[in-house]
Amino acid sequence: MSVTAVVGAQWGDEGKGRVVDLLAQESDVVVRFGGGNNAGHTVVNEHGTFRLHLLPSGVFNPRAWNVIGAGCVIDPGALLTEMAEVRKEGATLERFLVSERAHVVMPYHLALDGLDEDRRSGSGAAIGTTRKGIGPCYSDKAARLGVQMGDLLDRDHLAARVRAVTALKNAVITRIYEGEPFDPEQLIETLWEQGRQLDGHIGDTLPVVQDALARDARILLEGQLGALRDLDWGTYPYVTSSYPTAGGAASGAGIPPHRITRVIGVAKAYTTAVGAGPFPAELHDDDGMKLREVGGEYGATTGRPRRCGWFDALAVRHSAMLNGFTSICLTKLDVLDDFESIGVCTGYRVNGEVLDRVPLARLMERAEPVLETHAGWRTSTREARTEADLPAAARAYVHRLEELSRVPIEFVSVGAEREAMVVRS
Repeated sequence: MSVTAVVGAQWGDEGKGRVVDLLAQESDVVVRFGGGNNAGHTVVNEHGTFRLHLLPSGVFNPRAWNVIGAGCVIDPGALLTEMAEVRKEGATLERFLVSERAHVVMPYHLALDGLDEDRRSGSGAAIGTTRKGIGPCYSDKAARLGVQMGDLLDRDHLAARVRAVTALKNAVITRIYEGEPFDPEQLIETLWEQGRQLDGHIGDTLPVVQDALARDARILLEGQLGALRDLDWGTYPYVTSSYPTAGGAASGAGIPPHRITRVIGVAKAYTTAVGAGPFPAELHDDDGMKLREVGGEYGATTGRPRRCGWFDALAVRHSAMLNGFTSICLTKLDVLDDFESIGVCTGYRVNGEVLDRVPLARLMERAEPVLETHAGWRTSTREARTEADLPAAARAYVHRLEELSRVPIEFVSVGAEREAMVVRS
């Protein structure tokens, strides 16, 4: 039996896609367990470079089932576009299934996301959302106002549901935000047509997952964003609206928690974040600019420049405790190849006290990083495939991050390509 969850150990954008793409080649089922198209996974393989936003990163393994779980929220138009793009490059999608229980990101969710973020911006309290409608969709899910993917296959039920909910949403949009209302009949027609195009891919995903468990198949659970964006344990309110942790993987995929036997935390060899909120290790100098440019640190979904900083060991250790990491995959070590010295954040100093835990966001906003400095290696690591191939200073750096994280570092990526991976014994 092998159930592996791959989750982000930082604020997201850690390189989970390239890890899942690697592991998916030996998997029987790949499940995307949470989130929506507010973040993307960049995958580089023999077919090319892809930025997947909703599709699981195993879509290029024709032997595997690829599943979008009930914990996800889905913009049907965005999903259809993405499906068409990967089909052009050889993905068959014959074994691709979307949970009928996943919720639909409606056009009014996108409108409300933008209107509310504009309102927050006016008061200086912007969250930095992607304006993809994810938060409003999850809010409606919790308020029992949501539309599920399975509803797209039942026209009468869909029509009744959309008419009722749109009346409520139009009242909010027009009376509070003074925006333009939505025509429920037009929404019904659009959703019904999208449902027709997705028919055959929407269904009950639980039998696929449970059958795989029963026959001890290899199941891979793919996370989105990172633990510091978790609704409960992240830097609230600068968080996502779901649970991108191993606990969220069990619920979103429909797998009993005790069946998850391996949890791989993915962390960059430095740290990045998109959007507002505290980020103690952030660099505002030439080193920060260099990390961004060399690492290509621009959002896969929005293109926004990512905030960059040194490796935050406290944040990764926080994630390790929450998720029960069995190992870590350290990505983008090669980005550090040309740095003369490299910093590591080992703690936060708040009001003169050095903390060894991740506090509430209001305290993190006042935190100063406690840094230690390591010598750079000033040589390429791109061709390394074993730990012995790495320069001595790079090996020492990896060992120190492992010590600070208190979790074994199993993989070290030295490039975007599938084969550019050091597997440590």
